Amino acid sequence: MKLTELASLLNGEIFGNHDTEITGVSGIHEAKEGDITFIASKKYLKDIGNSRASCVIVKEAVADLNKTQLRVSNPHLAFAKLLERFYIKPIKPTGISRDAIVSDKAKIADDVSILPFSYIADGASIGKNTIIHPYVYIGENTFVGEKCILYPNVTVREGVKIGDRVIIHSGSVIGSDGFGYVFEDGKYHKIPQIGGIIIEDDVEIGSNVSVDRATTGNTIIGKGTKIDNLTQVAHNVKIGSNSIIVSQVGIAGSSEIGDYVTLGGQVGVADHTKIESGTMIGAKSGVMGHVTKGAYSGTFAIPHRDWLKAQAIFAKLPELNKRIRDLEEKINELERRNPE
Repeated sequence: MKLTELASLLNGEIFGNHDTEITGVSGIHEAKEGDITFIASKKYLKDIGNSRASCVIVKEAVADLNKTQLRVSNPHLAFAKLLERFYIKPIKPTGISRDAIVSDKAKIADDVSILPFSYIADGASIGKNTIIHPYVYIGENTFVGEKCILYPNVTVREGVKIGDRVIIHSGSVIGSDGFGYVFEDGKYHKIPQIGGIIIEDDVEIGSNVSVDRATTGNTIIGKGTKIDNLTQVAHNVKIGSNSIIVSQVGIAGSSEIGDYVTLGGQVGVADHTKIESGTMIGAKSGVMGHVTKGAYSGTFAIPHRDWLKAQAIFAKLPELNKRIRDLEEKINELERRNPE
């Protein structure tokens, strides 16, 4: 494909050879002749000189760079679009496999792909152009919207509502019982979990994620939110739109996460916590109560700037401890010399 075609696709400006032929898309170090690559910031400029790529996508034209450049407003987004253009094949619906088990009481739209050994229960609904991979379980009265992809071994239990263009990766369980018990007479009594789950449009859920159904009402994951692998979302949790939940996060019951929130890896959120929109929680932090908008780190989390200062002091504690002891000895000596 000619670079001029890509420039038109990406609304970009070419600096160099307009007739460059682009045959692939790759990272800086893996690129070969004919590939197009990108740099997201100036710190990667040092790597471009040794790259074999025929063209580099940039945010601003780089002077004295002996390579053809394509200037765009967002190089990372342009790179993603090109990966999709070159390597993602259009999906052709395959229909319902004769080796799938699909209830005659289920509602199946046109142009779906329901692959072998998947199970669709009574009252379930599958939207147009959705792909159900092998060994997926869809429970009773569960709704799956249009253009969704459910990868192998996903379990979606009864009464779940999934919007359009949702992706759920292998091994995830949507609609498992919430962790609710009452202790009496020396043992735990299970609280029936009769609520549901609502997953809104354009959500992506990684592999081996557990999203628990509500005790009553609904657990909710808002539009455009992305959840990484090995995350636990407990009963009655509400996550807003366009939030990022990184791997191994645990969100306890009835917590409320706002819009555009980022939770770093292994963050722990205590039950009934409220995190305001636009908040960022650093990796391995623990939060509870009402967390106002800001950036936080540590366990339990404190404002990020305070945490950085505390870490700097922590590294100096042995030295500070020695200085304190030296000062104590000097004070004691002064007191011995002048008892009054």
